[in-house]
Amino acid sequence: MLNYAAVKVSDLERSGAFYDSILAPLGWRRQEAPADAVSWGLIKPEFFISLDDSQRPGYGLISFPAKSIPAVKASFESGSANGGDPVAEPGSAPAFGPGNYACRLNDPDGYLVEVSVAHAR
Repeated sequence: MLNYAAVKVSDLERSGAFYDSILAPLGWRRQEAPADAVSWGLIKPEFFISLDDSQRPGYGLISFPAKSIPAVKASFESGSANGGDPVAEPGSAPAFGPGNYACRLNDPDGYLVEVSVAHAR
């Protein structure tokens, strides 16, 4: 089980808007955080971004679970409209097992973000 995850971003406001847009359809909300960071979670902070303007695009993959196909689609559409660069449109993801449905976007700093639901029907 994961306790929390954190990534550094080059523009806190821009990245905050991107993550607001993809996490809201999943039921995640902004939580309290220090002035130089933003956090989200369902009940408590679980995902954090913090400012580091020396960040350069690099490798990183963040995967968020969804409860339904419509939530995956809504996250993709909202994320694409808020600074995300589409990598894989919502669709079947059999590589992750039968019945999986996912989408992928690069966030404004180049991190690969996936939203997926297992055993979608």
